Amino acid sequence: MRIKAFYGISENAVKSQIWIGICVYLLASIIKKKLHLSQTLHQILQILSLTQFEKTPILSLFEQRNHKNGTTYSGKPLTLFDL
Repeated sequence: MRIKAFYGISENAVKSQIWIGICVYLLASIIKKKLHLSQTLHQILQILSLTQFEKTPILSLFEQRNHKNGTTYSGKPLTLFDL
């Protein structure tokens, strides 16, 4: 778990950010175990951070691979307005 910077200066803000980081790490561990993923936790967290605004089933994020550079590509990004 890496916290690059704390966004608050109070004791409560720092503790909240640490607990949020722990929760995210545990949720990624649960996803890895439940979906039987071969990726590392670091890779799972990277994929989720890159695709957090996409409306894609979570399992498909880890199945589709871009063979050109080895990165995950999951489709269209979620749009705010349908025009």
